[in-house]
Amino acid sequence: MARRSKGRPVDGILLLNKPEGISSNKALQRAKGIYFAQKAGHTGALDPLATGMLPICFGEATKFTQFLLDIDKTYVVRAKLGERTTTSDSDGEIVSTKDVNVTYEQLEREIAAFLGESDQYPSMYSALKYEGKPLYKYAREGIEVPRKCRKINVFSLTLDEFDEQTNEVQMTAHVSKGTYIRTIVDDLGENLGCGAHVIMLHRSAVGHYPTDKMVTLDEVQALLDKAKDEEIAPSTYLDELLLPMDTALVGLPVVEITKEQGSVFSHGQAVDTATDLPDGPIKVLADGVFIGTGERNPNGQLKSKRGLASQQDDYKKPE
Repeated sequence: MARRSKGRPVDGILLLNKPEGISSNKALQRAKGIYFAQKAGHTGALDPLATGMLPICFGEATKFTQFLLDIDKTYVVRAKLGERTTTSDSDGEIVSTKDVNVTYEQLEREIAAFLGESDQYPSMYSALKYEGKPLYKYAREGIEVPRKCRKINVFSLTLDEFDEQTNEVQMTAHVSKGTYIRTIVDDLGENLGCGAHVIMLHRSAVGHYPTDKMVTLDEVQALLDKAKDEEIAPSTYLDELLLPMDTALVGLPVVEITKEQGSVFSHGQAVDTATDLPDGPIKVLADGVFIGTGERNPNGQLKSKRGLASQQDDYKKPE
C-alpha cells in the first residue's frame, strides 16, 4: 500500500520576505510547516546574511520553479570599503585591510564598468555543487575546486549612497539569473584598490512579482495563530496570500484549446491546434483554465511538457 503524503494538497506561490540569519531551506521548511503543505520548494537560494523576496512554490507550482530561477532579480546591497573577507561578506574573516581614498566620481566610473554582459566565476562560498557537494563545503576545508565561468548581465547598477565617514557604499542592482552580488562587490573593491565586502543584501524583486505582496514568516505564523484562536481552518487566511501558479509563466506564449482537447492533452496525448505553435515552452489554457505547459512536437502538434495532476482528476481519460 502506498504511503499517503503528510500534509494537505495546496497549490500556489508565496512571496516570502526571508529574514536575516537563516538559510533559504530553513525558511522554506518553516513556511511549509505553517501551511502544512504536502510539497514545497523555493526558487533561488539567498545567503543567510541576505533578506528579501524568496518565492515559495507549493504543490503543483513546484513544477514551474525553473521559470522563476531563470528570470532577472533586483538587489539592494550595502558594502564596506577597505576590508576584504574570505567570503566577500561580513560572515567571513577579514583577510586584508587598506586605506580608502575614493571619490564619488571614481565610484560612479567603476560601478558603470560592470554594466552589460560579462563573465563571472561563482564564489567558492556559493551553494553551487561540484561532484555533488556544495562549493562552500570545499571552501571551509580550504580546498579550491574548478568552477565554470558563466555569462551574466548587469542591466543596471546604481550608486545610491556613499558615506565617506564609514566608507560604506549602497547600490541597487538589476541583474540576470546566476549573478553573484558578493562577487561584484569583491571585484569593485579590487578595482578601487582598497577591497570591499557585503554587509547587507536585500533581494527586492524577482521578475515581475510585486514587492508589496511579500510577507514575513512572523506575519504568516500570526495568521495561523489567528485561525486557531477562531477555531476555523487555517487555509481561510493562509491561502489568500498565495498567487496563482501560472504567475511563474509570465512572458510565455499562450495557446488556448477547448475543454475536450484539454482532456486529451492532460493525459499525455498530442492535440492539433488552429494556430502555428512557437518554439519553446508554451502556457496552455483549456476553456480559459490553466492546465500546464506544452511544446510543439515534430508534427506541429501540441504535446504536454508539464501537466497538472489536478486536471487529470477533473477530466475523464479519453477512449
